[in-house]
Amino acid sequence: MLSGFKDFILRGNIVTMAVGLAVGSAFTAVVTGFSTAFITPLIGLATRSSGDFSTATFKAEGVVFPYGKFIAAAIAFLITAAVLYFLVVVPMMKVQARLDRDKPVDIKAALRDCPHCYSQVPGIATRCAHCTSALVPDPKALELAGLPAQR
Repeated sequence: MLSGFKDFILRGNIVTMAVGLAVGSAFTAVVTGFSTAFITPLIGLATRSSGDFSTATFKAEGVVFPYGKFIAAAIAFLITAAVLYFLVVVPMMKVQARLDRDKPVDIKAALRDCPHCYSQVPGIATRCAHCTSALVPDPKALELAGLPAQR
């Protein structure tokens, strides 16, 4: 029983997730500090307010609504999302595209619809596997596959 638990904990994806959560919480603290130290005062200067609107509230029938906390959290979220997108996602997509460029093309991955029965068939197919109708292969799929054009 304990060996199964040990295997579960030591599995790679659990450790990776724990490291990701630790780094994510540290990154959140950095972004929140940046937002509080620089972005909030800049917005305050632009709107001619005191610069710290995280304490801003309004009252309605004796109930206090601290809308400034929401604005500060929304700004921190937007900064976090932008940094993650431009510094992690975009570079990783470029690396993935560079790695995929050298992979062989799967000629069955390019699918199209049969004009007779509307089932999906490979782009290089000359007959539909479902209704056996004769098909004209897609020239682009043939070129990608490195096959000669049909006569």
